[in-house]
Amino acid sequence: MFKKNPFISNLLWVLICVISSSTFAQSDYRNHSEITKKLKDIQSKNASNVKLKSITKTIGGYDIWGLTLFKGDHKNKPAIAIVGGVEGSLLLSSEMAVNIAENILRDHQEILEHTTFYIFPNMSPNASEQYFAALKYHKKGNANQTDDDRDGNLNEDPYEDLNQDGLITMLRVEDITGDYVKLKEDERIMVKADKQEGEMGAYKIYTEGIDNDKDGAYNEDGKGGVNFNKNLTYNYPYFKPGAGEHAVSEKEHRALLDYLYEQWNIYAILTLGPTNNLSTPLKYNASAAKKRVVTSVLKEDESLNKFLSKKYIKITGTKDAPTATGKGGGFFEWSYFHFGKLSMSTPGWWAPKFKGDSINKAPKNRQANFLKWAEQENIPNYFVDWTVINHPDFPNKKVEVGGIAPYVMSNPPYKMVDSISLKHTEFIIDISKMQASITLQNLKTEVVNKELTRITVDVHNQGYLPTHTEMGKRSRWLRRIKVALKLKDNQEIVSGRKIQLLNSIDGDSSEQITWLIKGKGSVEIEAGAAHTGTDSATINLK
Repeated sequence: MFKKNPFISNLLWVLICVISSSTFAQSDYRNHSEITKKLKDIQSKNASNVKLKSITKTIGGYDIWGLTLFKGDHKNKPAIAIVGGVEGSLLLSSEMAVNIAENILRDHQEILEHTTFYIFPNMSPNASEQYFAALKYHKKGNANQTDDDRDGNLNEDPYEDLNQDGLITMLRVEDITGDYVKLKEDERIMVKADKQEGEMGAYKIYTEGIDNDKDGAYNEDGKGGVNFNKNLTYNYPYFKPGAGEHAVSEKEHRALLDYLYEQWNIYAILTLGPTNNLSTPLKYNASAAKKRVVTSVLKEDESLNKFLSKKYIKITGTKDAPTATGKGGGFFEWSYFHFGKLSMSTPGWWAPKFKGDSINKAPKNRQANFLKWAEQENIPNYFVDWTVINHPDFPNKKVEVGGIAPYVMSNPPYKMVDSISLKHTEFIIDISKMQASITLQNLKTEVVNKELTRITVDVHNQGYLPTHTEMGKRSRWLRRIKVALKLKDNQEIVSGRKIQLLNSIDGDSSEQITWLIKGKGSVEIEAGAAHTGTDSATINLK
């Protein structure tokens, strides 16, 4: 019988652990249950710096998680809110939100000394779970029952998987009255015929399914629900599918807004969503900015947006971003126009511009670019080849099912998620280092006579960012910079105010304040706000 060799045994154990680790490494996006497990694991391992709370439960039964990263008194330190899952099909956003939290706790704990983070990984869990279902399609709404075509019936015209591949793609129907043609550079893609170039339409395009209610529309009233990114108050799209019966009609919307409104220390919000003002800054429009209901970024905020955009592009290395603007009821737009905060938004990823030879260079069409890039990167199952089928609604026409698979154009291969998250973590850390920070500088006391002392102080913002956006200055909700002079019973203010509110202080700028005080002893000055931090000083009267 052979004796056990401790070295060999230990080596085998290490190999088993390594093999097991690689075998069970995450290879695809995580569902709600897995995200929940990860959040609880983060909280358990960082109990002194993390709070995990379900701010509500959707009508579909999913928790909306809020993760707070902090050190000490988190409510009185400037804070950044990070919100993912505003679009249920953007699975990357939830992964990024969780990974950013992990990255901060692992590599940047020192930042918690002066900044708090409120992170909401997924505001649309009912929608994002469709990715993990037997039938995949871009679901954006929650589990609420909605009558999207307003015909008095619910969910009577859903998708049908006509080619039985588990994916909902498109139908193309040969029809001389159609408006679509095949893209010359890549005939897999259908585009509107360019009448200016003499093109004649040859196809009609529909989503994959059957016209169940015979109203001429396809899949217009399936299990739609309310889209989180259509149900906010700015430019709310009344009576549109997915918008809900009224703005902020859903539990998850009310819970998030209630929570954010109660956190007075939030100065910035990063939305991980389809709108992208970090790659393409918002542009100021004078007439739209002067309306009673403002619909343009304000002039000062335009300059700030441009600065942040340059920093974002430099840090993340992203370029050639597709144009992505809000379509009404969006969370990013609410965070700026109605909440008045420093507002940033990015999808985090898009297919890079394809770099091939002169013949195969992709045209400007995003789908064509994506197909070339996906082929180059050996992305699996990114396209469903067009296949002829018999369709009951088009008995005498050629009908094909096919197109780009759901989710692949808006979510990168999972192996890229960690590196994308690291770059965005670096950006967030950089922003936190520039946040407004109020300090008291150049304190002076002058004897006016034996009973009077003049006190002068500069209330200085030593951060690069302003204490308030220009939109925030107009808000009646955001708190101003409070400067308070605390007196004793034998002291009296002869000139100046005991409490002063400053509307805003630009980055690296100051406001000078002077008092004339009668009496002896010491007085205390305190200045700041929850979203800028506070500073205090004690002064002896002369």
